[in-house]
Amino acid sequence: MTLFRAIGLMSGTSMDGVDVALLDTDGENRLAFGPTGFFPYSDADRELLRAALADATRLTDRAARPGAVGAAERLITERHVQAVEAFLRAERLDPASVDILGFHGQTVLHRPQSRLTVQIGDALSLAERLGVDVAYDFRGADVAAGGEGAPLVPAYHRALVASSGLEGPVAVINIGGVANVTFVDGDAEPIAFDTGPGNALIDDLMLARTGSPVDRDGATAAEGRVDEAILQSMLSHPYFQKLPPKSLDRNDFSFRATDELSLEDAAATLTAFTAASLALAFSQTPSAPRRAIVCGGGAHNPTLMRALADRLPCPVATAAEVGWMGDAIEAQAFAFLAVRVLKGLPLTFPGTTGVSAPTKGGEIAAAQRGRRAIG
Repeated sequence: MTLFRAIGLMSGTSMDGVDVALLDTDGENRLAFGPTGFFPYSDADRELLRAALADATRLTDRAARPGAVGAAERLITERHVQAVEAFLRAERLDPASVDILGFHGQTVLHRPQSRLTVQIGDALSLAERLGVDVAYDFRGADVAAGGEGAPLVPAYHRALVASSGLEGPVAVINIGGVANVTFVDGDAEPIAFDTGPGNALIDDLMLARTGSPVDRDGATAAEGRVDEAILQSMLSHPYFQKLPPKSLDRNDFSFRATDELSLEDAAATLTAFTAASLALAFSQTPSAPRRAIVCGGGAHNPTLMRALADRLPCPVATAAEVGWMGDAIEAQAFAFLAVRVLKGLPLTFPGTTGVSAPTKGGEIAAAQRGRRAIG
């Protein structure tokens, strides 16, 4: 079976930087892991991206770039070019050895109920400047067909679980700005959905109150006490009663319910909110999993991991504890999905986004060169 060499790129809702990962894959069940990298955004970069998120709330046209959105698109494109160039230099890789880049871009608006999802970044410019074909716009076809457009990673989660020989069912939890879960049970079509806030509310709280964009190691939350009344009020949000498939925009929830609490108690309550909303998700899966594996930034928060261990109906491990590259999984996933775009394989499924049938998607920005493949 032919393997393609792909580089996956991910800039998530936490807006911390660009993750890069090299993967040789057939886009189905063969995975050969390569090096990974991370290229952080500056404070000024994040400030512009937050302004773009605010300006994007008035978007009704996927192609429009009002206010700060246009400047943010140029920034995202430039930072991804810089990240790939630095990665290729560091790993001594020739761009000609890479078949495809998987470029997610930066989500600034996600409203599938209006059949609207917007990821900024100029894929054609990326392809031209790097000399590598670029797969992009992974969500658009699914949303246009009536799907949620998220989560996109379940196809890769299923391949990752299979390649690791883990006995199912397994829940793969990704905690970025938004949290999501993929329920993997053998060869069955995966079931996946956004479960609620991930790190976003905690990050927003810390930025608003301290100027720091993150609760490092969950240290602030560890000093606080959960306000159970506020927690229960937040858990009454109708999203949690909605049956999957379902997905969220980063701004669908707010940290403002904790405004009257001390910083420590607010952080503790928001951390518990992420864990409790994930626990609720398992009332909407076919069964309790044998284990849950946590990846994404949330896996580095010991306070959140303890809360998950207390609340979830199964043993909990970080991706690193099972031998996965936890911080690179989403970037690896977009390398994997880029190869699926090349091969015309489906990206989304009824059980992951609610689309009526498995749906192919993505576009390819060609760099005007031949493709190579690994035998």
